[in-house]
Amino acid sequence: MANRESALVEITPEVLLKAYACGIFPMAESADDPSIFWNEPEFRGIIPLERFHVPARLARTVRAEPFTIRIDHDFDGVLAGCAEPQPGRARTWINTRIRKLYRKLYDIGHCHSIEAYEDEKLVGGLYGVNLGYAFFGESMFHRSRDASKVALVHLVARLKAGGYKLLDTQYVTDHLRIFGAIEVPQIRYNKLLEAALVGEANLGALVSKKPLSGAEALARALA
Repeated sequence: MANRESALVEITPEVLLKAYACGIFPMAESADDPSIFWNEPEFRGIIPLERFHVPARLARTVRAEPFTIRIDHDFDGVLAGCAEPQPGRARTWINTRIRKLYRKLYDIGHCHSIEAYEDEKLVGGLYGVNLGYAFFGESMFHRSRDASKVALVHLVARLKAGGYKLLDTQYVTDHLRIFGAIEVPQIRYNKLLEAALVGEANLGALVSKKPLSGAEALARALA
């Protein structure tokens, strides 16, 4: 289900957080379209944290540490990367309004980025919204093979360390299925969301600047 909003309607960070708490999230038709619309899918993508899976080849890559992983070091760079065309994705839904809105969420501590660097160059990552014990993955990108996948492993390691209950992926793609992503009906999703919004997760475990080794991140993600 999608409801279109006028380009002139102001959406504040507070309104956006309330929407997430109701199971709704915004998108745009394209980067050039100034309007946004609200989404409330009948089937929602999630990665059950207790069933998170890492393929053997990727596990070897995580342990080898080809990337330096950082948290909230270059949020704007991750937004820009996610807005770039990707293989199989010629158009992006991240327009200027979306960028500004999520930057405001980042400024108040409700949005985070996980970044992968190669020789100090940002080559992949992801960002998402943090609310209660839920993390809503918004978008990911890569410029080097496996960069976004390694970032996801590190994210899950920190979500588990912080006691998170729900990792929302909005939709399920082939890219996410390898990690155990599934679709759940809206009614079940709403129950999972309701339970995850009671209390507040340990944000420090998510945003801590202390680096995790690849082996430790993998062990925590699969625990």
